[in-house]
Amino acid sequence: MLIKMLKKDYNRKKSITITLFFFIMLSALLVASGSNMIVELSNSLQTLFTKSNTPHFVQMHAGEINQSEIDAFTSENRHVKSQQTVEMINVGGSNLYLGDSSTPEVSSVMDHYFVRKNDSFDFLLDLESEVIEVDSGEIAVPIYNMQQNNLEIGDNVRVAGEDFEMKFTVVDFVRDAQMNPSIINSKRFVVNEEDFAMLQRNFGESEYLIEFLLTDLDQLTDFRNAYQSSNLPMAGPSVDFPLFQTLNGLTDGIVAVVVILVSLLLILLAILCIRFTLLAAMEEDYREIGIMKAIGIEQNAIKKLYLWKYVIIAAIASITGYLLSLFINPLFTGNIMLYLGTAEKSMLLSVIPILAVSLVFLIVVSYCMLVLRRFNKITVVKALRSGNIGDVQTRVTFLALSKNRLGNINIFLGVKDVFQRFKIYLLLFFVFLVCAFIMIVPINLLRTIQSPSFSTYMGIEQSDIRIDLQLSDDINQDFNNMLDYIENDRDVEQFSPMVTSLYEFINSDRNLEKMAIETGDYSIFSLKYLEGSPPLNENEIALSYLNSSELSKGIGDNLMLILDGDTREMVVSGIFQDVTNGGRTAKAMLPINEEAALWYEVSLNLKPGVSINEKMVEYSNAFYPAKVTDLEGYLTDTFGNTIDQLRLVTILAIMIALFIAVLITALFTRMLIAKDSQQIAVMKSIGFTLNDIRLQYATRTMSVLIIGIILGTIIANTIGEQLVSVFMSLMGASKIEFVIDPMLAYFLFPLLLMITVTITTLRSTASIKNTSIAEMRA
Repeated sequence: MLIKMLKKDYNRKKSITITLFFFIMLSALLVASGSNMIVELSNSLQTLFTKSNTPHFVQMHAGEINQSEIDAFTSENRHVKSQQTVEMINVGGSNLYLGDSSTPEVSSVMDHYFVRKNDSFDFLLDLESEVIEVDSGEIAVPIYNMQQNNLEIGDNVRVAGEDFEMKFTVVDFVRDAQMNPSIINSKRFVVNEEDFAMLQRNFGESEYLIEFLLTDLDQLTDFRNAYQSSNLPMAGPSVDFPLFQTLNGLTDGIVAVVVILVSLLLILLAILCIRFTLLAAMEEDYREIGIMKAIGIEQNAIKKLYLWKYVIIAAIASITGYLLSLFINPLFTGNIMLYLGTAEKSMLLSVIPILAVSLVFLIVVSYCMLVLRRFNKITVVKALRSGNIGDVQTRVTFLALSKNRLGNINIFLGVKDVFQRFKIYLLLFFVFLVCAFIMIVPINLLRTIQSPSFSTYMGIEQSDIRIDLQLSDDINQDFNNMLDYIENDRDVEQFSPMVTSLYEFINSDRNLEKMAIETGDYSIFSLKYLEGSPPLNENEIALSYLNSSELSKGIGDNLMLILDGDTREMVVSGIFQDVTNGGRTAKAMLPINEEAALWYEVSLNLKPGVSINEKMVEYSNAFYPAKVTDLEGYLTDTFGNTIDQLRLVTILAIMIALFIAVLITALFTRMLIAKDSQQIAVMKSIGFTLNDIRLQYATRTMSVLIIGIILGTIIANTIGEQLVSVFMSLMGASKIEFVIDPMLAYFLFPLLLMITVTITTLRSTASIKNTSIAEMRA
């Protein structure tokens, strides 16, 4: 009997059943894929860090080192398990040619370091996650450059100077636990020992990674403080194991969280949809339910007849969604496999997605049981007397037909029905709100990251061109010559030189620590501050968000700096966001500490009409080996991989939002027509045409859609910004402000959603022509 009832119900409500099936299936598919992605990301990260034996603390240093002093510090520090110093040869972009390109990497913001195979730890891995071995004349290229320059095995890499040239053949690509992500502006190329020595003799620009493995990672903070309090080399940023994990997992982690967030929203929509479906079914079968109760069928038995339909639909849809996820997973995990490698398949990889899909099934069934409690309110007398549950309508006095000011009577009746039965339309309203949210947040985030103003979240003042000068023996002379050149350049409107150096300060424990502080004039180029203002006096300092949090310093608090052996009391004037150099930086108007200088840079604006590209070429030749970039190029190189992943998520989100809108609009409209069949028949009998009634239903959905889009946009620009800020705060940007393209966010995509919903509504109302008074009386 149950099977016969299910078949009959399916044939009677085929479109609704299929729509609901796909909806639950899509929820199961996405939650399975999202949870699989998180497990894969976690496993791959763990495998990469294990196989590469990633260091726990790394200090970059440009300049000479004394290894015996490092060894002495290592032997005296009980936290150190192992130490190694990695020498790297910095090859300027103007000397590096990748693939068949005849143009050097002069416009790249990346530092290109040539290294040898490490002996103790920090191993560089190939695409099979094995330690890279190369012979003379061979080279292993970072995965980042493989993607950016479309390199393949067998391509050439050329290093050329004025009277020197070396040619390498690409034999592998590098997985680098330290420098994998595009947000890290350093990349390591692996060459043979002999070739390294040849490069060392001809370039001689060596930098160092002073690396430590600790006996206990929990002691990382104590070790960092001990190192920074020492006199060991520190002419460069320091990074640690937790930051490596965050940076490697950031891009794919965001994608995974977005996928799971969408799946959770779909589950919520699915159960609301089921609620409406069940109530509509109970409405249609109200008299039959009363008859079944009257002839003695138990209430629980009646509930089970309705429940089993949704149990079967949810079970089949959940299983189908899980099976489809097995084929879809490579689309989501492809970037993880490329950058982090494939981990051994653990039980969690199978168990977690199955548990996630089972949770979808349980949520759907549990909610069905909750809705079916309404059977307790149905009495035999009431069901047989009225024959329907009846709508609870709100009395809307300000929309009386006699006061119609909308002109078209059908549009007026459509709007009136929305206000009169708004409780029924809440489901549709919530769906449209979520669709708008799902579409707008990824679009706004993508636009924000692509915008030049995103540089303000990297602690960089917005300007036309940025010039970075690396440390060398003659850097002070080179820097002064560069400033003289720019000052005499009539194409330059304004410029601001900046020097970042290490300064000592006294922490809350009265111990000495070191901090990278940028010095310069901050009245020229603007930077958005979370709180306060830029340092404009010699006793003021602005801290990055992470520095402010770790030091527990706010606006007006004091910080004791050590300058030339004397103590200077600095006042915190502002807090800014910075996702570079570990997010721990500061800005002040201090005397330049040339002995502890880390890097030199100049920001400048050109006069109107001057070509930025031509000026970049001029400066690249004049200031060699300085890196000359525009902010758009800087952001593309730094966040290129993140932008590509986010673009994929944005396209997927738009498709899902439109699909949701089509499914729910079709389901809702058809159920509403079934519910209003008697009213429709009456309207046709008094002269309303089919087009009149279809226009009324289109007006109802469009009215709800417009309200949903407006509120969805507001929520996307408030709660959406806050959600993005939570993720970015892990890197040092705690407050993201969306850069919104009004044409896309407020016109094009809402219009696309409106067109989709209107077409779906009109197609769904085609069944109205079959409704008549004669059928209703029958």
